[in-house]
Amino acid sequence: GFKTEVEGHPKVIATVSGGKAVEFNGVDDAIWVENHPLAGWKTFTFEAIFRPDGGDAAQRWFHLASIDPKTGLAALPSGTDDPNPRFTFELRVSNHDHWYLDAFTHGCATIPDVCPAKGGYNQGLMIPEKSYPIGHWYAVAQTYDGKMFRSYVNGVLQGEVAMDYKPQGPGRASIGTRMNRVNYFRGAVMEARFTPTALPPDQLLKVPAAMDAPDPPRRAP
Repeated sequence: GFKTEVEGHPKVIATVSGGKAVEFNGVDDAIWVENHPLAGWKTFTFEAIFRPDGGDAAQRWFHLASIDPKTGLAALPSGTDDPNPRFTFELRVSNHDHWYLDAFTHGCATIPDVCPAKGGYNQGLMIPEKSYPIGHWYAVAQTYDGKMFRSYVNGVLQGEVAMDYKPQGPGRASIGTRMNRVNYFRGAVMEARFTPTALPPDQLLKVPAAMDAPDPPRRAP
C-alpha cells in the first residue's frame, strides 16, 4: 500500500522452495518504498532473507532512513555519512567468495529526530571473522531490546553492544542500493519482516529447508 519506485530492471525469480524473490544486478537495479517500517518503535526486529552473489566489496543493500523536515531528503546526494537517522543492512565481500554482515544504525540523542552536530548513537556490528560462502540463502536480523543492539545470521549471534537507542521518525526505504544510489547489491532478496519487539533467536526468520543448497546466480553483473 506504500508508493514504490523501481529503477533498472530488478527481476522477479522463482526459488527452489517455490517462493518468489527479487534479483538485483549489482549495477543499477533498485527499489524505493515510501515508508520507514521501524519509525516510532522503541524496540524492534529488522529481518530479511537474501542471497549474496558476490560483486563489489561493499554493498549497502537495505536502507531505512528518516526524512529531514528541513530538506525533505532521506539521504545526502553523495557519500555515506548522512545526518539522518537510519538503518542499513550491509555486506562486505571477502576473497571474492565469502561475505560478512554489517548491521548499522545511526540516530539522535533526543526526539524530534533531526540530529544535532554531536550526540546520539552511531553503531555498526561488523565481524569479519564470521564470514559465509556467497551463492547461498541466509536469514539476517538486527534487534534492539531496550538495552542491547544485536545482529544475527541464520539465528546465530554475530555481535552485540549496549546502545542508548531513540526511535526514528517517518521516512523511506531502499532495497538493492543505498538511498543515494551507491554501493549497489548483487544478489536477491526474498523476504523482509519488521517486528516492534526484539525477537529471540528461535523466533527469527529461517531459510526454508529446500533452500539450504547453493542457488547459483542467474545473471552476471
